[in-house]
Amino acid sequence: QVQLVESGGGLVQAGGSLRLSCAASVRTFSRYTMAWFRQAPGKEREFVVATNWSGRSTYYADSVKGRLTISRDNAKNTVYLQMNSLKPEDTAVYYCAASDYSGGYDYTRGSAYPYWGQGTQVTVSS
Repeated sequence: QVQLVESGGGLVQAGGSLRLSCAASVRTFSRYTMAWFRQAPGKEREFVVATNWSGRSTYYADSVKGRLTISRDNAKNTVYLQMNSLKPEDTAVYYCAASDYSGGYDYTRGSAYPYWGQGTQVTVSS
């Protein structure tokens, strides 16, 4: 059973920063592709960023490139999302997701991830 627990959300002014964390209770964290998704009120869940097992390969949604950075510490079973230059449109519940599927999956789609955290709220005020 994989459990993901996000933390670090909160209220921040536009232009500010937050760092989200996602701790995974798994035996071999490095097996998992990790990602962050978000869902704003009244909108569908959207892909934010994903990283491969080592953290050396990452893929970002265009809307967050240059402002948000994903990283992972496999020794701590944790993935991070550093969020800088935040905008009001970044307001959403942010979800951590994990996948142990291999080959042929579109990792920008939620269906590629069988494991999800409960989400953490990020609110950016203007």
